[in-house]
Amino acid sequence: MRLPKILTTLKTYDSRQFGADLIAGVTVAMVALPLSLAIAIASGAEPAKGVITAIVAGFMISALGGSRVQIGGPTGAFIVVVFGVIAEHGYDGLVLATLMAGFILLAAGWFRLGRLIGYIPEAVINGFTIGIAIIIATSQIGDFLGLETGPLPAAFLEKLPVLWQARASLSLPALGIALLALGLIVALRRLSPRFPGLIVAVALASALVAVLGWDVETIRSRFGELPATLPAPVLPEFSWARFAELFPSAVVIAFLAGIESLLSAMVADRMIQGQHRPNAELTAQGAANIASALFGGLPATGAIARTATNVRAGGQTPVAGIIHALTILLIMLLASDLAGYMAMPALAALLVITAWNMSEPQKWAEYARARPTDRMLLVLTMVLTVLIDLTVAIGVGVGIGLALRLGRATSVESDWTPPER
Repeated sequence: MRLPKILTTLKTYDSRQFGADLIAGVTVAMVALPLSLAIAIASGAEPAKGVITAIVAGFMISALGGSRVQIGGPTGAFIVVVFGVIAEHGYDGLVLATLMAGFILLAAGWFRLGRLIGYIPEAVINGFTIGIAIIIATSQIGDFLGLETGPLPAAFLEKLPVLWQARASLSLPALGIALLALGLIVALRRLSPRFPGLIVAVALASALVAVLGWDVETIRSRFGELPATLPAPVLPEFSWARFAELFPSAVVIAFLAGIESLLSAMVADRMIQGQHRPNAELTAQGAANIASALFGGLPATGAIARTATNVRAGGQTPVAGIIHALTILLIMLLASDLAGYMAMPALAALLVITAWNMSEPQKWAEYARARPTDRMLLVLTMVLTVLIDLTVAIGVGVGIGLALRLGRATSVESDWTPPER
């Protein structure tokens, strides 16, 4: 079914559920705000673009999606793709690619392609996720250490020499703030998993910079004032030449958005013993990316960490996700000045933690015990993602994975003999 989940959940909605959704929505907003800023910055975009995406796309994903508890917005998985598109085609190119990806996702939902995720080898998904995590962590070394690098190259192998050459500019205050934020995030998460420790950790570390007057970069010092209102929606400029140029990027954005949103919905199902509607989810992702592009935002998808936070905080229906988006909008309208004081090393620490969680270290032992072909496929996809290109990694990984699956199926059929009569 492509019907939004909210249509069925609201039939029996009551004040008790609203109270739970209100608390969960505000809690997730406190987690999503610093993440959205950090993801936008790491993607090579203005920080406000992340906030706009969390508001517009987050609202649409919850209002139209096929999961009771899915939270949407900008995610770490897109950093590599978005950075590359902006570097090659400019931010206006990213907006058009995001708009095109939205229509691709709408078509995928319409043709009921939500179940096709089962044909993508898990080793490929794990491989490019770990590869993306490595790239994200590497991209944050400069801000984590306070290095004076200037704009970093997009390519991984070109980035490392630039970071090494800037090692003499190491800033001890920046490193101290990054380590403080890192320690606070880990400690608060262990002490109280339901508590929005991300924004508390970033806020405390940033407040220390302001109080002590340390020479540490903040969002304001690097990017200027954050806007206090949403921009008016605008159609991006379109031409057939631009369409052909950006189509491969749009396909990758749509693929990532579809994969991550459906994986996140599956994780949520296990947490709440529910059942999401995959085709409604794809349709919602399409509408959300179209809306985000019209407001000049980033690509969006379901966010596994924020969705899990929503469930742990007591969220029960899509209303929690809508409240999350409206809470971030309220903060933008009333407190955008305060967000500008967030310290860049603290946001770098946040993304390092995000990258670590993306790599799912608790599963590394399981990967090591997997069959040799699966290990090979995971490593190959990871290496291609880091050293070559995410598009190449996905294409090669899926191709080899399906060939291996077909080979195993053929082997089983050839070994089968009919029973004697």
